[in-house]
Amino acid sequence: MIPVRGLKGARVAVLGLGRSGLAAARALAAGGAEPVCWDDNPEARDTAAAEGFACTDLKVQGAFDGIARLIVSPGIPHLYPAPNPVVAAALAAGVPVDNDIGLFFQSLGDADWARYDTPPRVITVTGSNGKSTTCALIHHIMECAGRDSQLAGNIGRGVLDIDPPGDGGIVVLELSSYQTDLARSLTPDVAVFTNLTPDHLDRHAGMGGYFAAKRRLFAEGGPDRAVIGVDEAEGLFLAGQLAEAPGDDRVIRVSAAGKLTGPGWSVFARKGFLAEHRKGRQVASIDLRAVPGLPGAHNHQNACAAYAAARAVGVAPRVIEDAFATFAGLPHRSQRIAEAAGVIYVNDSKATNVDSAAKALAAFKNIRWICGGLQKEGGLDALNAAAGAVKKAYVIGREAAQFAMQLEVDTQVCGTMDAAVAAAMADAEPGDVILLAPAAASFDQYDSFEMRGADFTAAVTARL
Repeated sequence: MIPVRGLKGARVAVLGLGRSGLAAARALAAGGAEPVCWDDNPEARDTAAAEGFACTDLKVQGAFDGIARLIVSPGIPHLYPAPNPVVAAALAAGVPVDNDIGLFFQSLGDADWARYDTPPRVITVTGSNGKSTTCALIHHIMECAGRDSQLAGNIGRGVLDIDPPGDGGIVVLELSSYQTDLARSLTPDVAVFTNLTPDHLDRHAGMGGYFAAKRRLFAEGGPDRAVIGVDEAEGLFLAGQLAEAPGDDRVIRVSAAGKLTGPGWSVFARKGFLAEHRKGRQVASIDLRAVPGLPGAHNHQNACAAYAAARAVGVAPRVIEDAFATFAGLPHRSQRIAEAAGVIYVNDSKATNVDSAAKALAAFKNIRWICGGLQKEGGLDALNAAAGAVKKAYVIGREAAQFAMQLEVDTQVCGTMDAAVAAAMADAEPGDVILLAPAAASFDQYDSFEMRGADFTAAVTARL
């Protein structure tokens, strides 16, 4: 646990008692603060009360009298589309609003660090797609390099639940826009921006607000090194804002779209090969084509970002290359779950938006595509442009027929996962890939994308 520093003796309100909220309450108490907890869910309040935390309705008049700060869980809106009433009351009372990420950065360092040969480092990863894979890959590289590494944030443990890092320790954090938008303290040593595509637009009042939330990680904290994906206009702009000159190697530019040139530090993937360039010359190269845990151009972008982050903390290229070869990938993210009779089965249930699904479609040939679910705004035009390798689509979801009507490939409306898997397997021929890449949220039929991916895996396994 990371005890919260700077709030000893203070009463601190905690809104939302899920994983991050309870972890914040524990860390506040460990640092000598007095947590005052609330969640609209009675079961969540009971869980907190069982741990000895006081639960007080923060919506009542005067609830913020004597409160030093309000800590808000990520899923609770603080500005758009409208502030949660508790957040609005705190702001009206002049109470600062923060989250567990802000508390983490406020509290991480301690006096022991002065005695370390190598101070701990924090690597953060944000962006629209590829965050989890990039974080897991960085963590894997660090472990292969013999570095003490912990994985936290949206992946792994809650940020305040981790152990205080020791001499030379590495903390790898996946941070969403919900987290970077509100944290009052953001001071990573290395910050990674993977890419930007439309997502969570209602929460941020459009693309400008969404990009601004991501940008805070770099503008507020001033990391020692920034790894920036420059394949979109926003990333290119961000890299330009951070660099003092063309050769400023505090900014490492990353691309999976083509070769990067110039005097600065860059890492790019081209035709399946990763190349590192520095001061106008190539210093390393890795063949990514045979790495089973990183299929497709989108994973090559993840590999470039992870490689750059690892190089920023001193890991050698050969160590990184060896780590790539043993990376198994993450569940529900281009996860190869089976191969039988010449047919490969891939679970990419995490492809919950059009852009991530399009990247999954670009990674394979001869695709029998299981897609559909709770469609997000923006339409499916980008999917149609990326569907050249699709032999047939098998559409699931409560609005499967409507989803199917927007596709420009041969489609079959299946409705359920079981029916889609059965139909795809009946049609499949040797050399085909049966790919779950929904391009939609799961909440019309499942509680999470993980449950959707598990259902796909179970349906496949039952028929093999």
